[in-house]
Amino acid sequence: MRYIVTGVDGQLGRRIAENMLKAVAGSELTFTASALNRLKKEQIAEWEKIGVRVAEANYDNYAQMTDAFKGGDRIYIMSGLEVGKRTKQHRDAIDAAIEAGVKHIIYNSCIGATEPEYEKVYITPDHTATEKYLRSLSTITWNTMRNNLYLENYLTMYPMLAFMANNEWYSTAKDGKATFVHKDDVARAGAALLLGKGQVNRSYNICGSEHISVHEICDLVAEASGRPLKYFGVEPEEYYQYLEKLHIPRLITGDFSQSPVPFCGADIVTNDEAVLNGMEDVESTAIKDLTGQEPKTAADIVNNYSYIWEENITNWDQMR
Repeated sequence: MRYIVTGVDGQLGRRIAENMLKAVAGSELTFTASALNRLKKEQIAEWEKIGVRVAEANYDNYAQMTDAFKGGDRIYIMSGLEVGKRTKQHRDAIDAAIEAGVKHIIYNSCIGATEPEYEKVYITPDHTATEKYLRSLSTITWNTMRNNLYLENYLTMYPMLAFMANNEWYSTAKDGKATFVHKDDVARAGAALLLGKGQVNRSYNICGSEHISVHEICDLVAEASGRPLKYFGVEPEEYYQYLEKLHIPRLITGDFSQSPVPFCGADIVTNDEAVLNGMEDVESTAIKDLTGQEPKTAADIVNNYSYIWEENITNWDQMR
């Protein structure tokens, strides 16, 4: 059996790769990255030394993906970052995997992907289209992981932006609550599905077990960091203006040359609006069911990210 993990140059893909290395021999694994130069040479050498095949598989290069996925039986397809463009990228990745002989696909989706009321959340339509395509195929089996918003982002990216904005934390989430999920928990669930521990042709809501507000997370970070963070629950236009002052464009087609993060304002604002509206406050036992462990809470992991304020991190690429 050969297992493929895509996107190992990203935070979640790397975590899934690490979990797979604990479960199977390196000779059974293929790790792919959108660009190999995004990986440290030492990391590639370490993986290859234990038998892992490391290959470049850019979602805009169909032939490259087909070659990278050859010999694989089961694949975890990480979703891309380019909203709008990634619908085609995901379809091409799925088609390339099938052409390469893969028989089971796990796709990294989002909460509400097939529910019409989530269409207004900026990131959702791409996932909706990808899930619809995946379900239409009869030659493979599949799972989709409908991940909730990542808890790490609210302990790293959002505090970073607040520290860069005179300790002011803005959010359209106001005091709405959500079951934010830790990427380590997502990665363990993803590896479990890749190893065949889930039911085939089933979607899993991957959520935390704690109902917590962004306001409460802000207070938690303020206490942990000793910084005088102030939380402001605001309307969308004020939030957009706050983000634009930090050089974050409203849309994915905007100018990211000075942006500290790879996400546009519409992504950030509508995600937080979904929290306000209770759309991310979803209960699920999938993580416990797949891994045997309860999801981590914000208080469990906040100090894991103390480097954000201790090292004065100012860019997404500096996060780890």
